[in-house]
Amino acid sequence: MERGLSAATVSAYRTDLEAFARFLGERGREADRLTRPELSQYLSALRRRGLSARSASRALSAVRGFYGFAAAHLGFGEDPTADLTNPKTGLSLPKALSEAEVEALLASPAAADPLGLRDRAMLELLYASGLRVSEIVGLPLDAVDAEAGILRVRGKGGKERLVPFGASAAKWLARYLDVARPTLDLKRSAHLFLTVRGAPMTRQRFWQLIEGYGRAAGIRTRLTPHRLRHSFATHLLEHGADLRALQMMLGHADIATTQIYTQVSRSRLRRVYDEFHPRARKGSRGKMGR
Repeated sequence: MERGLSAATVSAYRTDLEAFARFLGERGREADRLTRPELSQYLSALRRRGLSARSASRALSAVRGFYGFAAAHLGFGEDPTADLTNPKTGLSLPKALSEAEVEALLASPAAADPLGLRDRAMLELLYASGLRVSEIVGLPLDAVDAEAGILRVRGKGGKERLVPFGASAAKWLARYLDVARPTLDLKRSAHLFLTVRGAPMTRQRFWQLIEGYGRAAGIRTRLTPHRLRHSFATHLLEHGADLRALQMMLGHADIATTQIYTQVSRSRLRRVYDEFHPRARKGSRGKMGR
């Protein structure tokens, strides 16, 4: 409540704390008597089970949050997480789709039927806005300003931001609202995107849909909604977008999070240069006069 975390984040922390409780139970230890070396053993056990550094870091954050709460409200004394550093997660570069792959993906839904039209509108809007999956499935109907081409999005921590979307997404969204949504709105829902039962679209269902459309589009690597968000950011930067503007659209609290996309763009620029510049390759002979 204090941090305004999303339901998905709360669920992830709950899973981490349940795993921590099992660790304590297996060793017959009470949380208020755990030592720093024992907590280090717990983190090592997580890594041995194959957990990534990022997941292990989140698990430590969950435990650290618990001990912070326990010190303030449960009378705990020693905090075994004090000064314990997070596992190194390294630099995780997003893997963006090519623009041709995005076009193939967007064309995959059969827009002649209401569900296909809904899916086309969702994919178009996701690529046009770079929303998180939880944000797009949770969009209320009144979040859309069609005339201005603006979405009012409530993101992490309950922070609201304005995100523009372009003409293509506007066209498909208008078609969905005019043709498909009235047939799906069985319960007078306030949500923008609805299932065949008239309920709000879930994150899990949208993941399934986007994976299926990725296969239909011939995309051989695993496709997720987050990868389409990466593609939105990478393509904007490659076409000259300002980093601060991109930070605002993505809803990043810290611009350092946004700067990861500059690494992606630089690597692509390097490949373009190496492929097309006449003297990029070592030992190449240019055609310029001596």
